[in-house]
Amino acid sequence: MQSDLVNGELELLFTGTEWAEGPVWVPSSQTVRWSDIPNNRILEFDPATRQTREYATAVEFTNGRTLDRDGSVVQCSHGRRRVERERDGLVTSLVDSFEGRRLNSPNDVVVARDGTIWFTDPPYGILPGTKEGHEAEQEYGGCYVFRFDPERRTLTAAVTDMVHPNGLAFSPDESLLYVADTAGPSRGVLLRIAAYDVLGGECSGGRTFVEFNDGDAADGFRVDAAGRIWTSAGRSVRVFSPAAELLAHIDVPETVANVCFGGPDGQDLYITATTSLYRVRTTTTDAVRLTG
Repeated sequence: MQSDLVNGELELLFTGTEWAEGPVWVPSSQTVRWSDIPNNRILEFDPATRQTREYATAVEFTNGRTLDRDGSVVQCSHGRRRVERERDGLVTSLVDSFEGRRLNSPNDVVVARDGTIWFTDPPYGILPGTKEGHEAEQEYGGCYVFRFDPERRTLTAAVTDMVHPNGLAFSPDESLLYVADTAGPSRGVLLRIAAYDVLGGECSGGRTFVEFNDGDAADGFRVDAAGRIWTSAGRSVRVFSPAAELLAHIDVPETVANVCFGGPDGQDLYITATTSLYRVRTTTTDAVRLTG
């Protein structure tokens, strides 16, 4: 589908991962950082040199990440079953349990303007046979979307009615939280992105925003400053308006896991897709937001 939101051809930047995930643009270094989860490493691409390096290894299967308001990176660790902060190579734990029980395997994360950290907690890093963490039992009996207040050190279950919550992002005014459910038909669940009303740090009114009837699950996604949702969807990136109208469809040669905006003007869309990192130029303005 042609769209004036896309202003260029898809460009392959790097290949050599087993499952590429969790991209974030890091303004301080002007680089893109992302995970190769099964190979237990974090990679970093420098657009200025077009070189990719191993940023860190033996990282305990990190997945999604975002920027905090101070520019540090907040990331999800499957292996440590926690959300953690990385600053200048130093990694510290933020939260790893709920009501005295270990989390499952935090997957994706956003930071709200008030500094609270919202993350999804499906079981993918602890399932039998996993290559993305360590096999273990679920301890608190669900898969929730959580809200963590780092000042008060409190963790609250914000969404409890999804089966495998995955990618998440706020609308620009943070009145809506979008969450993907990737459990799928085998679990009797629609492949969809749901929308929740957010008020006072609480979520309500959950409903389906968009359903993927073709079997191409939405995994990770971002919301731009105009409120458009740029989501992974099988071997593509799809762009939806706030009214769930399909605006653009970007074909990708591999299954897409996640996306992020970056570049000096925030108009480059970076795409992690199975073995590779891709980039496409967009016309989206003011796309880079700390919340996702």
